[in-house]
Amino acid sequence: MCVSGTENNQPHLFTRFCLAQTHPHWFHYSRALSGAEAVHALRPFYFAVHPDFFGQHPREREVNENSLKRLSVYLENLQKPGFKSLKPTQLTFYVRETDQTSSEGQEPFSSSGFRAVRFTLHTRDLLSTVLYILNSCSLSVEHIQSLNTNVHSQPLREATRIPNRPIKWDKSYYSFTGFKDPDQDLEQVSRKEVTLTSWLDNNGKTAVKKLKNSLPLRKELHRLKDELSSLLQLSDIRWQRSWGIAHRCSQLHSLGRLAQQNLETLQKAKGCTLIFTDRSGMSAVGHVMLGTMDVHHHWIKLFERLPSYFDLRRKLMLLEDRISGLLGGIQVVYMEELQPALTLEEYYSLLDVFCNRLLKSRAPFHPQSLRGLQMILNSDQYAPSLHELGHFNIPTLCDPADLQWFLLSRAQQARENVTRRERLKVIEDKLIQASTHKFSLEKLYKEPSVSSRQMAACLERLVARSLPALSGMRLCVSHFYSVLQDGDLCIPWNWKDGEAVK
Repeated sequence: MCVSGTENNQPHLFTRFCLAQTHPHWFHYSRALSGAEAVHALRPFYFAVHPDFFGQHPREREVNENSLKRLSVYLENLQKPGFKSLKPTQLTFYVRETDQTSSEGQEPFSSSGFRAVRFTLHTRDLLSTVLYILNSCSLSVEHIQSLNTNVHSQPLREATRIPNRPIKWDKSYYSFTGFKDPDQDLEQVSRKEVTLTSWLDNNGKTAVKKLKNSLPLRKELHRLKDELSSLLQLSDIRWQRSWGIAHRCSQLHSLGRLAQQNLETLQKAKGCTLIFTDRSGMSAVGHVMLGTMDVHHHWIKLFERLPSYFDLRRKLMLLEDRISGLLGGIQVVYMEELQPALTLEEYYSLLDVFCNRLLKSRAPFHPQSLRGLQMILNSDQYAPSLHELGHFNIPTLCDPADLQWFLLSRAQQARENVTRRERLKVIEDKLIQASTHKFSLEKLYKEPSVSSRQMAACLERLVARSLPALSGMRLCVSHFYSVLQDGDLCIPWNWKDGEAVK
Protein backbone atom coordinates (compact mmCIF):
# COMPACT_ATOMS: atom_id res chain seq x y z
CA MET A 1 0.00 0.00 0.00
CA CYS A 2 1.17 3.54 -0.69
CA VAL A 3 1.71 5.63 2.42
CA SER A 4 1.04 9.35 2.35
CA GLY A 5 3.78 11.71 3.47
CA THR A 6 2.08 14.84 2.21
CA GLU A 7 0.69 17.78 4.04
CA ASN A 8 -2.73 19.26 3.46
CA ASN A 9 -1.30 22.02 1.30
CA GLN A 10 0.60 19.59 -0.93
CA PRO A 11 -2.02 17.20 -2.35
CA HIS A 12 -0.51 17.14 -5.85
CA LEU A 13 2.71 15.54 -4.60
CA PHE A 14 0.69 12.61 -3.31
CA THR A 15 -1.30 12.38 -6.56
CA ARG A 16 1.86 12.22 -8.64
CA PHE A 17 3.24 9.54 -6.32
CA CYS A 18 0.09 7.47 -6.83
CA LEU A 19 0.20 7.83 -10.60
CA ALA A 20 3.78 6.67 -10.63
CA GLN A 21 2.61 3.42 -9.12
CA THR A 22 -0.05 2.74 -11.73
CA HIS A 23 1.11 4.23 -15.05
CA PRO A 24 4.21 3.87 -17.26
CA HIS A 25 6.98 6.47 -17.05
CA TRP A 26 6.04 8.24 -20.30
CA PHE A 27 2.48 8.83 -19.03
CA HIS A 28 3.55 11.97 -17.16
CA TYR A 29 5.00 13.55 -20.31
CA SER A 30 2.19 12.68 -22.69
CA ARG A 31 -0.53 14.89 -24.08
CA ALA A 32 -4.21 14.17 -23.62
CA LEU A 33 -5.85 11.65 -25.94
CA SER A 34 -8.65 12.72 -28.24
CA GLY A 35 -11.85 10.69 -28.41
CA ALA A 36 -10.85 9.13 -31.75
CA GLU A 37 -7.38 8.23 -30.41
CA ALA A 38 -8.94 6.61 -27.33
CA VAL A 39 -11.14 4.43 -29.57
CA HIS A 40 -8.10 3.47 -31.65
CA ALA A 41 -6.02 2.71 -28.55
CA LEU A 42 -8.78 0.43 -27.22
CA ARG A 43 -9.06 -1.63 -30.41
CA PRO A 44 -7.22 -4.65 -28.89
CA PHE A 45 -9.66 -4.49 -25.98
CA TYR A 46 -12.73 -4.25 -28.24
CA PHE A 47 -11.42 -7.18 -30.27
CA ALA A 48 -11.04 -9.28 -27.11
CA VAL A 49 -14.53 -8.53 -25.71
CA HIS A 50 -16.61 -7.93 -28.86
CA PRO A 51 -20.09 -9.51 -28.35
CA ASP A 52 -20.07 -10.90 -31.91
CA PHE A 53 -17.41 -13.42 -30.85
CA PHE A 54 -19.68 -14.81 -28.11
CA GLY A 55 -22.53 -15.99 -30.31
CA GLN A 56 -22.66 -19.42 -28.66
CA HIS A 57 -22.36 -18.00 -25.15
CA PRO A 58 -25.45 -15.78 -24.72
CA ARG A 59 -24.85 -14.98 -21.05
CA GLU A 60 -21.28 -13.76 -21.63
CA ARG A 61 -22.37 -11.92 -24.78
CA GLU A 62 -25.10 -10.15 -22.83
CA VAL A 63 -22.68 -9.11 -20.06
CA ASN A 64 -20.21 -7.68 -22.59
CA GLU A 65 -22.94 -5.81 -24.49
CA ASN A 66 -24.19 -4.18 -21.32
CA SER A 67 -20.72 -3.33 -20.01
CA LEU A 68 -19.69 -1.81 -23.35
CA LYS A 69 -22.67 0.51 -23.25
CA ARG A 70 -21.83 1.65 -19.73
CA LEU A 71 -18.20 2.14 -20.76
CA SER A 72 -19.32 4.21 -23.76
CA VAL A 73 -21.30 6.52 -21.47
CA TYR A 74 -18.30 6.83 -19.12
CA LEU A 75 -15.93 7.75 -21.97
CA GLU A 76 -18.44 10.23 -23.35
CA ASN A 77 -18.77 11.96 -19.98
CA LEU A 78 -14.99 12.21 -19.65
CA GLN A 79 -14.91 14.26 -22.85
CA LYS A 80 -17.55 16.74 -21.75
CA PRO A 81 -16.13 20.19 -20.97
CA GLY A 82 -16.26 21.21 -17.33
CA PHE A 83 -16.92 17.78 -15.83
CA LYS A 84 -15.74 17.56 -12.22
CA SER A 85 -15.88 13.96 -11.12
CA LEU A 86 -17.51 10.74 -12.26
CA LYS A 87 -19.04 8.17 -9.99
CA PRO A 88 -17.07 4.91 -9.78
CA THR A 89 -18.22 2.58 -12.54
CA GLN A 90 -17.84 -1.13 -11.92
CA LEU A 91 -17.59 -3.21 -15.09
CA THR A 92 -17.35 -6.91 -15.88
CA PHE A 93 -16.10 -8.26 -19.21
CA TYR A 94 -15.52 -11.72 -20.58
CA VAL A 95 -12.18 -11.48 -22.38
CA ARG A 96 -11.35 -13.84 -25.23
CA GLU A 97 -7.95 -15.48 -25.48
CA THR A 98 -6.13 -13.67 -28.30
CA ASP A 99 -2.51 -13.19 -29.34
CA GLN A 100 -2.33 -10.16 -27.03
CA THR A 101 -4.08 -11.48 -23.94
CA SER A 102 -2.32 -13.21 -21.12
CA SER A 103 -3.73 -14.94 -18.05
CA GLU A 104 -0.65 -14.20 -15.95
CA GLY A 105 -1.83 -12.98 -12.56
CA GLN A 106 -5.45 -13.30 -13.66
CA GLU A 107 -8.24 -15.84 -13.59
CA PRO A 108 -7.23 -18.56 -16.10
CA PHE A 109 -9.00 -18.92 -19.43
CA SER A 110 -11.90 -21.37 -19.36
CA SER A 111 -12.21 -24.33 -21.72
CA SER A 112 -14.34 -22.04 -23.90
CA GLY A 113 -11.39 -19.68 -24.37
CA PHE A 114 -12.39 -16.70 -22.21
CA ARG A 115 -12.17 -15.45 -18.63
CA ALA A 116 -14.03 -12.90 -16.53
CA VAL A 117 -12.34 -9.59 -15.72
CA ARG A 118 -13.83 -7.14 -13.22
CA PHE A 119 -12.61 -3.62 -12.55
CA THR A 120 -13.85 -0.26 -11.28
CA LEU A 121 -13.24 2.92 -13.27
CA HIS A 122 -12.65 6.09 -11.27
CA THR A 123 -10.32 7.94 -13.63
CA ARG A 124 -10.29 11.61 -14.66
CA ASP A 125 -9.02 11.58 -18.25
CA LEU A 126 -9.08 9.42 -21.38
CA LEU A 127 -5.43 8.38 -21.33
CA SER A 128 -5.44 7.02 -17.77
CA THR A 129 -8.80 5.32 -18.49
CA VAL A 130 -7.45 3.58 -21.58
CA LEU A 131 -4.30 2.43 -19.75
CA TYR A 132 -6.32 1.16 -16.81
CA ILE A 133 -8.69 -0.85 -19.05
CA LEU A 134 -5.89 -2.43 -21.08
CA ASN A 135 -3.87 -3.35 -18.01
CA SER A 136 -6.92 -4.75 -16.22
CA CYS A 137 -7.41 -7.10 -19.17
CA SER A 138 -3.68 -7.96 -19.42
CA LEU A 139 -3.43 -6.31 -22.85
CA SER A 140 -0.37 -4.54 -24.19
CA VAL A 141 -0.12 -0.74 -23.91
CA GLU A 142 2.93 -0.36 -26.11
CA HIS A 143 0.92 0.91 -29.10
CA ILE A 144 -0.33 3.92 -27.11
CA GLN A 145 3.01 5.73 -27.05
CA SER A 146 2.84 6.13 -30.84
CA LEU A 147 -0.37 8.13 -30.41
CA ASN A 148 1.44 10.81 -28.43
CA THR A 149 3.80 13.06 -30.38
CA ASN A 150 5.29 14.63 -27.23
CA VAL A 151 5.89 11.58 -25.07
CA HIS A 152 9.12 10.75 -23.35
CA SER A 153 11.44 8.47 -25.29
CA GLN A 154 11.70 5.90 -22.54
CA PRO A 155 10.69 2.39 -23.70
CA LEU A 156 7.50 0.89 -22.36
CA ARG A 157 9.02 -2.09 -20.61
CA GLU A 158 7.69 -0.81 -17.32
CA ALA A 159 4.14 -0.83 -18.73
CA THR A 160 4.09 -4.60 -18.86
CA ARG A 161 4.83 -4.70 -15.15
CA ILE A 162 1.83 -2.61 -14.11
CA PRO A 163 -0.24 -4.36 -11.46
CA ASN A 164 -3.41 -5.91 -12.81
CA ARG A 165 -5.48 -4.60 -9.91
CA PRO A 166 -6.21 -1.11 -8.59
CA ILE A 167 -4.35 0.11 -5.50
CA LYS A 168 -6.34 -0.49 -2.31
CA TRP A 169 -5.97 2.51 -0.03
CA ASP A 170 -6.47 2.34 3.71
CA LYS A 171 -9.57 4.12 5.01
CA SER A 172 -7.32 6.48 6.99
CA TYR A 173 -5.98 7.92 3.71
CA TYR A 174 -9.44 9.21 2.74
CA SER A 175 -10.04 10.56 6.24
CA PHE A 176 -6.70 12.38 6.18
CA THR A 177 -6.87 13.83 2.66
CA GLY A 178 -10.61 14.45 2.42
CA PHE A 179 -10.72 12.59 -0.93
CA LYS A 180 -13.81 10.52 -1.70
CA ASP A 181 -13.58 6.76 -1.14
CA PRO A 182 -14.84 5.06 -4.34
CA ASP A 183 -15.50 1.83 -2.45
CA GLN A 184 -17.84 3.72 -0.13
CA ASP A 185 -19.82 4.99 -3.14
CA LEU A 186 -20.10 1.46 -4.46
CA GLU A 187 -21.17 0.10 -1.07
CA GLN A 188 -23.89 2.72 -0.76
CA VAL A 189 -25.20 1.93 -4.23
CA SER A 190 -25.26 -1.81 -3.56
CA ARG A 191 -27.05 -1.34 -0.22
CA LYS A 192 -29.79 0.80 -1.74
CA GLU A 193 -32.11 -1.30 -3.86
CA VAL A 194 -33.16 0.55 -6.98
CA THR A 195 -36.83 0.40 -7.89
CA LEU A 196 -38.34 1.51 -11.16
CA THR A 197 -40.18 4.39 -9.51
CA SER A 198 -37.16 5.66 -7.60
CA TRP A 199 -34.93 5.43 -10.65
CA LEU A 200 -37.41 7.34 -12.83
CA ASP A 201 -37.75 10.01 -10.12
CA ASN A 202 -33.96 10.44 -10.03
CA ASN A 203 -33.28 10.28 -13.76
CA GLY A 204 -36.46 11.36 -15.53
CA LYS A 205 -35.51 15.04 -15.83
CA THR A 206 -32.07 14.20 -17.20
CA ALA A 207 -33.61 11.94 -19.85
CA VAL A 208 -36.18 14.58 -20.85
CA LYS A 209 -33.42 17.19 -21.25
CA LYS A 210 -31.24 14.87 -23.34
CA LEU A 211 -34.19 13.81 -25.49
CA LYS A 212 -35.19 17.42 -26.09
CA ASN A 213 -31.63 18.37 -27.03
CA SER A 214 -31.42 15.44 -29.45
CA LEU A 215 -34.59 16.32 -31.39
CA PRO A 216 -32.91 18.61 -33.99
CA LEU A 217 -30.27 15.96 -34.67
CA ARG A 218 -32.89 13.20 -34.88
CA LYS A 219 -34.72 15.25 -37.49
CA GLU A 220 -31.46 15.73 -39.39
CA LEU A 221 -30.73 11.99 -39.16
CA HIS A 222 -34.10 11.06 -40.68
CA ARG A 223 -33.61 13.62 -43.46
CA LEU A 224 -30.13 12.36 -44.34
CA LYS A 225 -31.23 8.72 -44.21
CA ASP A 226 -34.24 9.34 -46.46
CA GLU A 227 -32.23 11.38 -48.97
CA LEU A 228 -29.42 8.84 -49.26
CA SER A 229 -31.82 5.87 -49.40
CA SER A 230 -33.63 7.57 -52.27
CA LEU A 231 -30.47 8.71 -54.08
CA LEU A 232 -28.81 5.28 -53.92
CA GLN A 233 -32.12 3.35 -54.09
CA LEU A 234 -31.27 1.45 -50.91
CA SER A 235 -33.64 -0.88 -49.10
CA ASP A 236 -32.52 0.46 -45.71
CA ILE A 237 -29.64 2.05 -43.78
CA ARG A 238 -28.79 0.58 -40.38
CA TRP A 239 -26.14 0.64 -37.67
CA GLN A 240 -24.75 -2.46 -36.01
CA ARG A 241 -23.61 -0.59 -32.89
CA SER A 242 -25.43 1.73 -30.51
CA TRP A 243 -23.69 4.87 -31.74
CA GLY A 244 -25.16 8.22 -30.75
CA ILE A 245 -27.21 10.30 -33.19
CA ALA A 246 -24.41 12.83 -33.75
CA HIS A 247 -22.08 9.98 -34.70
CA ARG A 248 -24.66 8.53 -37.08
CA CYS A 249 -25.27 11.90 -38.75
CA SER A 250 -21.51 12.28 -39.24
CA GLN A 251 -21.35 8.88 -40.95
CA LEU A 252 -24.24 9.76 -43.26
CA HIS A 253 -22.65 13.12 -44.14
CA SER A 254 -19.47 11.24 -45.01
CA LEU A 255 -21.39 8.81 -47.23
CA GLY A 256 -23.24 11.74 -48.83
CA ARG A 257 -19.97 13.45 -49.80
CA LEU A 258 -18.75 10.21 -51.32
CA ALA A 259 -22.01 9.83 -53.28
CA GLN A 260 -21.60 13.32 -54.77
CA GLN A 261 -18.19 12.35 -56.11
CA ASN A 262 -18.90 8.73 -57.15
CA LEU A 263 -22.66 8.43 -57.61
CA GLU A 264 -22.59 5.81 -60.36
CA THR A 265 -20.29 3.53 -58.34
CA LEU A 266 -22.36 3.79 -55.17
CA GLN A 267 -25.58 3.07 -57.08
CA LYS A 268 -24.29 -0.48 -57.60
CA ALA A 269 -25.81 -1.08 -54.13
CA LYS A 270 -29.33 -0.58 -55.50
CA GLY A 271 -31.85 -2.62 -53.51
CA CYS A 272 -29.38 -3.47 -50.73
CA THR A 273 -29.42 -2.76 -47.02
CA LEU A 274 -26.39 -0.75 -45.97
CA ILE A 275 -24.94 -1.22 -42.48
CA PHE A 276 -22.34 0.93 -40.71
CA THR A 277 -20.26 -1.51 -38.71
CA ASP A 278 -16.70 -2.44 -37.70
CA ARG A 279 -15.40 -3.73 -41.04
CA SER A 280 -16.16 -3.35 -44.72
CA GLY A 281 -17.51 -6.13 -46.93
CA MET A 282 -20.76 -8.01 -47.43
CA SER A 283 -22.45 -9.73 -44.49
CA ALA A 284 -23.61 -13.33 -44.45
CA VAL A 285 -27.17 -12.21 -45.22
CA GLY A 286 -26.14 -9.96 -48.10
CA HIS A 287 -26.02 -6.54 -46.43
CA VAL A 288 -23.36 -4.06 -47.57
CA MET A 289 -21.09 -3.34 -44.59
CA LEU A 290 -19.21 -0.03 -44.34
CA GLY A 291 -16.41 -0.12 -41.77
CA THR A 292 -16.50 3.12 -39.81
CA MET A 293 -12.70 3.05 -39.32
CA ASP A 294 -12.06 2.69 -43.07
CA VAL A 295 -11.27 5.60 -45.37
CA HIS A 296 -13.34 6.51 -48.44
CA HIS A 297 -10.92 4.68 -50.73
CA HIS A 298 -11.83 1.38 -49.06
CA TRP A 299 -15.53 2.13 -49.38
CA ILE A 300 -15.16 2.85 -53.11
CA LYS A 301 -13.32 -0.45 -53.63
CA LEU A 302 -16.15 -2.26 -51.85
CA PHE A 303 -18.87 -0.71 -54.06
CA GLU A 304 -16.83 -1.58 -57.17
CA ARG A 305 -16.69 -5.22 -56.05
CA LEU A 306 -20.42 -5.54 -55.38
CA PRO A 307 -21.21 -7.42 -58.65
CA SER A 308 -18.81 -10.20 -57.61
CA TYR A 309 -20.40 -10.25 -54.14
CA PHE A 310 -23.84 -10.64 -55.72
CA ASP A 311 -22.55 -13.65 -57.69
CA LEU A 312 -21.20 -15.24 -54.51
CA ARG A 313 -24.49 -14.53 -52.73
CA ARG A 314 -26.41 -16.42 -55.44
CA LYS A 315 -24.00 -19.37 -55.11
CA LEU A 316 -24.48 -19.31 -51.34
CA MET A 317 -28.27 -19.48 -51.67
CA LEU A 318 -27.96 -22.46 -54.02
CA LEU A 319 -25.69 -24.13 -51.49
CA GLU A 320 -28.27 -23.57 -48.74
CA ASP A 321 -30.95 -25.13 -50.96
CA ARG A 322 -28.72 -28.12 -51.67
CA ILE A 323 -28.12 -28.73 -47.95
CA SER A 324 -31.86 -28.40 -47.34
CA GLY A 325 -32.54 -31.08 -49.95
CA LEU A 326 -30.01 -33.42 -48.32
CA LEU A 327 -31.57 -32.92 -44.85
CA GLY A 328 -35.26 -33.55 -45.45
CA GLY A 329 -36.25 -30.00 -46.40
CA ILE A 330 -35.02 -28.23 -43.24
CA GLN A 331 -34.29 -24.55 -43.92
CA VAL A 332 -30.70 -23.35 -43.46
CA VAL A 333 -30.74 -19.82 -42.02
CA TYR A 334 -28.31 -17.28 -40.60
CA MET A 335 -29.56 -15.48 -37.47
CA GLU A 336 -27.67 -12.24 -36.93
CA GLU A 337 -28.72 -11.88 -33.29
CA LEU A 338 -27.56 -15.41 -32.33
CA GLN A 339 -24.49 -16.03 -34.47
CA PRO A 340 -21.07 -14.38 -34.75
CA ALA A 341 -20.90 -11.60 -37.37
CA LEU A 342 -19.60 -13.37 -40.46
CA THR A 343 -18.77 -12.01 -43.89
CA LEU A 344 -20.29 -13.56 -46.98
CA GLU A 345 -17.01 -15.33 -47.76
CA GLU A 346 -16.72 -16.76 -44.25
CA TYR A 347 -20.28 -18.04 -44.24
CA TYR A 348 -19.96 -19.57 -47.72
CA SER A 349 -16.85 -21.44 -46.55
CA LEU A 350 -18.79 -22.90 -43.58
CA LEU A 351 -21.65 -24.03 -45.79
CA ASP A 352 -19.29 -25.54 -48.34
CA VAL A 353 -17.44 -27.64 -45.74
CA PHE A 354 -20.73 -28.85 -44.23
CA CYS A 355 -22.25 -29.70 -47.61
CA ASN A 356 -19.21 -31.74 -48.69
CA ARG A 357 -19.44 -33.82 -45.50
CA LEU A 358 -23.12 -34.52 -46.18
CA LEU A 359 -22.41 -35.54 -49.77
CA LYS A 360 -19.78 -38.04 -48.67
CA SER A 361 -22.08 -39.72 -46.15
CA ARG A 362 -25.41 -39.56 -48.01
CA ALA A 363 -27.39 -40.16 -44.78
CA PRO A 364 -30.96 -40.98 -45.89
CA PHE A 365 -33.72 -38.49 -45.03
CA HIS A 366 -37.32 -38.82 -46.12
CA PRO A 367 -38.01 -35.94 -48.56
CA GLN A 368 -39.63 -32.96 -46.79
CA SER A 369 -39.67 -34.82 -43.42
CA LEU A 370 -38.17 -31.74 -41.74
CA ARG A 371 -40.02 -29.14 -43.79
CA GLY A 372 -40.99 -26.06 -41.73
CA LEU A 373 -38.00 -26.39 -39.36
CA GLN A 374 -34.81 -24.31 -39.33
CA MET A 375 -31.14 -24.85 -38.54
CA ILE A 376 -28.09 -22.63 -38.14
CA LEU A 377 -24.46 -23.65 -38.65
CA ASN A 378 -21.79 -23.03 -36.03
CA SER A 379 -18.06 -23.55 -36.31
CA ASP A 380 -17.34 -23.34 -32.55
CA GLN A 381 -19.75 -26.05 -31.37
CA TYR A 382 -19.12 -29.79 -31.14
CA ALA A 383 -22.55 -31.30 -30.51
CA PRO A 384 -25.92 -30.51 -32.11
CA SER A 385 -28.57 -28.88 -29.92
CA LEU A 386 -32.15 -27.66 -30.07
CA HIS A 387 -32.72 -24.01 -29.17
CA GLU A 388 -35.72 -22.94 -27.09
CA LEU A 389 -36.86 -20.84 -30.08
CA GLY A 390 -37.25 -23.99 -32.15
CA HIS A 391 -34.22 -23.96 -34.46
CA PHE A 392 -31.37 -26.47 -34.45
CA ASN A 393 -27.74 -25.46 -33.71
CA ILE A 394 -25.60 -27.71 -35.89
CA PRO A 395 -21.78 -27.91 -35.73
CA THR A 396 -20.05 -27.62 -39.11
CA LEU A 397 -18.05 -30.79 -38.42
CA CYS A 398 -20.95 -32.80 -36.99
CA ASP A 399 -20.99 -36.49 -37.87
CA PRO A 400 -23.77 -36.94 -40.48
CA ALA A 401 -25.00 -40.21 -38.94
CA ASP A 402 -25.32 -38.63 -35.48
CA LEU A 403 -26.95 -35.60 -37.05
CA GLN A 404 -29.60 -37.72 -38.76
CA TRP A 405 -30.61 -39.38 -35.50
CA PHE A 406 -30.61 -36.09 -33.59
CA LEU A 407 -32.76 -34.18 -36.11
CA LEU A 408 -35.35 -36.93 -36.49
CA SER A 409 -35.61 -37.63 -32.74
CA ARG A 410 -36.03 -33.92 -31.85
CA ALA A 411 -38.21 -32.83 -34.78
CA GLN A 412 -41.48 -32.96 -32.82
CA GLN A 413 -40.02 -31.01 -29.90
CA ALA A 414 -38.70 -28.42 -32.37
CA ARG A 415 -42.18 -27.95 -33.85
CA GLU A 416 -43.64 -27.48 -30.38
CA ASN A 417 -40.96 -24.87 -29.60
CA VAL A 418 -41.77 -23.01 -32.82
CA THR A 419 -45.49 -22.98 -31.95
CA ARG A 420 -44.69 -21.67 -28.47
CA ARG A 421 -42.39 -18.98 -29.93
CA GLU A 422 -45.03 -17.79 -32.39
CA ARG A 423 -47.69 -17.65 -29.67
CA LEU A 424 -45.37 -15.70 -27.39
CA LYS A 425 -44.50 -13.27 -30.21
CA VAL A 426 -48.21 -12.44 -30.65
CA ILE A 427 -48.49 -11.72 -26.91
CA GLU A 428 -45.33 -9.61 -26.99
CA ASP A 429 -46.56 -7.51 -29.94
CA LYS A 430 -49.91 -6.85 -28.24
CA LEU A 431 -48.18 -5.76 -25.02
CA ILE A 432 -45.83 -3.46 -26.95
CA GLN A 433 -48.82 -1.83 -28.62
CA ALA A 434 -50.72 -1.50 -25.33
CA SER A 435 -47.73 -0.08 -23.44
CA THR A 436 -46.87 2.38 -26.21
CA HIS A 437 -50.45 3.65 -26.23
CA LYS A 438 -50.89 3.83 -22.44
CA PHE A 439 -47.68 5.75 -21.75
CA SER A 440 -47.72 7.77 -25.02
CA LEU A 441 -44.21 6.52 -25.75
CA GLU A 442 -42.38 7.90 -28.75
CA LYS A 443 -40.76 4.48 -29.16
CA LEU A 444 -40.67 1.17 -27.27
CA TYR A 445 -38.04 -1.39 -28.18
CA LYS A 446 -35.76 -4.00 -26.62
CA GLU A 447 -32.13 -5.07 -26.71
CA PRO A 448 -31.46 -8.09 -28.97
CA SER A 449 -30.36 -10.08 -25.91
CA VAL A 450 -33.82 -9.68 -24.31
CA SER A 451 -36.03 -12.63 -25.24
CA SER A 452 -39.71 -12.40 -26.13
CA ARG A 453 -40.54 -14.16 -22.88
CA GLN A 454 -38.58 -11.58 -20.86
CA MET A 455 -40.09 -8.69 -22.84
CA ALA A 456 -43.62 -9.96 -22.29
CA ALA A 457 -43.02 -10.47 -18.56
CA CYS A 458 -41.66 -6.92 -18.28
CA LEU A 459 -44.50 -5.22 -20.18
CA GLU A 460 -47.22 -7.23 -18.47
CA ARG A 461 -46.15 -5.70 -15.16
CA LEU A 462 -45.38 -2.29 -16.66
CA VAL A 463 -48.78 -1.76 -18.28
CA ALA A 464 -50.46 -2.33 -14.91
CA ARG A 465 -48.61 0.64 -13.37
CA SER A 466 -49.21 4.38 -13.48
CA LEU A 467 -45.91 5.94 -14.61
CA PRO A 468 -46.42 9.50 -15.89
CA ALA A 469 -42.63 9.96 -16.12
CA LEU A 470 -42.63 7.73 -19.21
CA SER A 471 -44.93 9.99 -21.22
CA GLY A 472 -43.37 10.98 -24.54
CA MET A 473 -40.13 9.08 -23.87
CA ARG A 474 -38.17 6.50 -25.85
CA LEU A 475 -38.05 3.34 -23.73
CA CYS A 476 -35.63 0.44 -24.19
CA VAL A 477 -36.08 -2.82 -22.28
CA SER A 478 -32.61 -4.06 -21.40
CA HIS A 479 -30.77 -5.70 -18.49
CA PHE A 480 -29.79 -2.56 -16.58
CA TYR A 481 -30.83 1.02 -15.81
CA SER A 482 -29.32 3.76 -17.96
CA VAL A 483 -30.05 7.07 -19.65
CA LEU A 484 -28.44 6.95 -23.10
CA GLN A 485 -26.65 9.97 -24.49
CA ASP A 486 -29.64 10.95 -26.66
CA GLY A 487 -32.27 10.56 -23.95
CA ASP A 488 -33.44 6.97 -24.40
CA LEU A 489 -34.42 5.35 -21.09
CA CYS A 490 -33.10 1.81 -20.50
CA ILE A 491 -34.76 -0.30 -17.82
CA PRO A 492 -34.05 -3.93 -16.88
CA TRP A 493 -36.71 -6.39 -18.01
CA ASN A 494 -36.94 -7.71 -14.42
CA TRP A 495 -37.22 -4.26 -12.78
CA LYS A 496 -38.02 -4.10 -9.08
CA ASP A 497 -41.39 -2.87 -7.91
CA GLY A 498 -41.92 -0.41 -5.08
CA GLU A 499 -42.25 3.26 -4.28
CA ALA A 500 -39.55 5.87 -4.58
CA VAL A 501 -36.85 5.75 -1.93
CA LYS A 502 -36.74 9.19 -0.28
